[in-house]
Amino acid sequence: MTQRQDGPIWLRPEQARAGRPAERSRAEITAAAVELADREGLDAVSMRRVATALGTGAASLYRYVATRDELLDLMTDSVAAEYDLPAPGGDWQADLLAVARQARQIMRRHPWLPARVIGRPALGPHGADLLEHVLTVLADHPAAPARKVEAFALLGGLTALFAQNEAAADDDAAHRTAYLRRLAADGGHPRIAALFTPGGAAAAPGDPFEDVLVRALAGVLG
Repeated sequence: MTQRQDGPIWLRPEQARAGRPAERSRAEITAAAVELADREGLDAVSMRRVATALGTGAASLYRYVATRDELLDLMTDSVAAEYDLPAPGGDWQADLLAVARQARQIMRRHPWLPARVIGRPALGPHGADLLEHVLTVLADHPAAPARKVEAFALLGGLTALFAQNEAAADDDAAHRTAYLRRLAADGGHPRIAALFTPGGAAAAPGDPFEDVLVRALAGVLG
């Protein structure tokens, strides 16, 4: 088994130098892992399960990927290839919202992805392309470069939180709203009651995602 090495996996050769000639590629292994996670969830992804899907032994995968965490990093970066990154249109808010909408759709296609973005964001080749795009969108913005990188992280993290909440929302949201309505009606929680008045947060129509994201980005960028 290949021992863990320092540095990101993308800085290392595709295959360990020792051993037989390559039979697989990292892209093949990653695609099989993504398909498994999409179908059964991230907990189902193991070297053994991925190897089975590829018709090989688990030990052989360690010639390409040193640890399961590295495999998950490869998966996270691989789905970033699904972005369409056109030339910026000159309106940084509109351009970043276009990125966020795509991020949300990608996270819906890959329900395991939000937890990875929140818990262990990976920046491989495709993620670097996305970062380059966001920095290009913000090229003329007066914010400091560090703030622009923070905006990139915020865009991904906040979108992941929304996607994660969406995936868990349905019944939980209905139960939570029903409980809050009871509290609002009991006379002892006037501020909660105000949420259900016209103009209150609970009465506001539509999807708050883009409004929240724009305000958060504006706060980071100043």
